[in-house]
Amino acid sequence: MKAITLFFISGLLSVSFSALAQNADTVLENNIISMEGKKGISWQTPAGDFLFKPYVLVQSTAVIKYYDDEGLNLADKHHINNSGFGIPFAMVGFSGKAFNRVTFNLALNAAASGSALLNQAWFDIKVKDEVQFTIGKFKTPFNNAYLSRIGETLFPVLPGSLSASVNLPFDINSVNPVIATGFDVGVQMHGSLSKKWQYQLGLFNGTGIGINEPTRYISEDVHIPSLLYSGRLAFSPYGPAPLNQSDPDNLHDTKLMIALSASYNAGANNESSNDLRSGIEFLYQKNRFFLSSEAYMLNMDFVKKQQVSQKYLFWGGYLQGAYFLSRKIQPALRLDLYDRNSTSEDGLLYMPAAGMNYYFLGQNLKLQGMYQFLGKSGHKDKFSADDDDNGMSEHMVTFLLQFSF
Repeated sequence: MKAITLFFISGLLSVSFSALAQNADTVLENNIISMEGKKGISWQTPAGDFLFKPYVLVQSTAVIKYYDDEGLNLADKHHINNSGFGIPFAMVGFSGKAFNRVTFNLALNAAASGSALLNQAWFDIKVKDEVQFTIGKFKTPFNNAYLSRIGETLFPVLPGSLSASVNLPFDINSVNPVIATGFDVGVQMHGSLSKKWQYQLGLFNGTGIGINEPTRYISEDVHIPSLLYSGRLAFSPYGPAPLNQSDPDNLHDTKLMIALSASYNAGANNESSNDLRSGIEFLYQKNRFFLSSEAYMLNMDFVKKQQVSQKYLFWGGYLQGAYFLSRKIQPALRLDLYDRNSTSEDGLLYMPAAGMNYYFLGQNLKLQGMYQFLGKSGHKDKFSADDDDNGMSEHMVTFLLQFSF
């Protein structure tokens, strides 16, 4: 017991409270919160060839959602549903660097369950700036909304066009996907060319964050391994774009990014379809002003054994912007569009949202609030319109308080 106590005390004495970003070689990335310019606890060898940095992110929400009764006038219909308090993320993790060539990260989300409890687990091998390899569980190269750090997004809720599942005209909606690909297990080659071009080429299981085991097979339709094949190419003339959606500590910078991405998931959705996705991204930051936009599509081609010959094309996109009135206050607006019932049927969902972010400077606290309305347009009749927004709230008010360390 005495030896353990002495070991613990010696470990505390070795804690470094210096900012990790003072040396570019020690900047770490964890896809959750930025380590750059932040003070905290870290362990580092005297030679600087090994660095270990723990971190924490906790989010607590209060949500009110109002649902339309779809004209059914049911006696037991709850207009206010899925409301109350929640913990979307309770992250505990650590990042590190070894031998000035390998970086690693592991993060657990205590608010999740099952395989999703393991939010991230990866290591990255840097051959040179142009050639690097990431292996493990991490973000797939698709959608800037997901590639942005979890704790540094403009709104507390992701665009509905990325997070709400598509609608299919069959009794197999248990396999309907979302457009986003999110976290997955796989391997990725990536790098930076001339500090203006960034590329990512990945091969993943294609089963998402909820499965950590290998479960794929050889596709009977396209005769290739039923995996997620993905790639992304970004152009940033002023240097790599930030992984945050604006930062109160960086109000005097200019960034511009245009990116293209595509993926093919063979035998996706429990061997139901072959999914082709593509997207385009735009990001612009000028001092206190931030603007980003995306458009993306999903083409579902059902496998032969499903005996469904028709292909279904879904698309969505959003435009969002914000401006820092001061270092503490940042209002934001977003317009989100979603062709949820596919291009084969008329109708479109639109979701305008307004938000306000308040930063407690020097305390690692951030308060976010937003209101979002769900509207329907262009449907052939009321039944089609009501079916299209099934499961989505007409009005939503969300408050999120976040602490990070």
